[in-house]
This record gives sequence, C-alpha cells and structure tokens, in this order.
Amino acid sequence: MNIREYIKSNFKEDSIQSIRDSIVDSINKKEEVTLPGLGVFFEILWNASDQEHQEYILTTIKKAL
Repeated sequence: MNIREYIKSNFKEDSIQSIRDSIVDSINKKEEVTLPGLGVFFEILWNASDQEHQEYILTTIKKAL
C-alpha cells in the first residue's frame, strides 16, 4: 500500500475533530516523519479545491513565507 492510500484509509472513518487533532499534533511535534501525511492532506485539499480556492491557498502560503 502506498502512503497516499494508507493515510486516506487510516483517516477515512475519523471525525473532523480527530483529523484536526492529528494535524495540530503533527505540526506541534515538528517531526519530519509526519510531513508526508500532511502532504497527503494538502494534496486532498488542493485536488478538491476550485481555482479560486487554490489561489487563496497560494496567497496564504506566500504571505506566510
């Protein structure tokens, strides 16, 4: 199983709060091992977003850099 499918199947039945907690915990720990999982979440977000939302994401990232 590849990492994308593993992450998707691992979180598929989780609640929104559980997913939020996992994201926040991953960011707070600052461990590089969690970056691929966060990348999968970002990929899901990006692919589910229309062009306007993608522009918002890009603008937010650019501002934060």
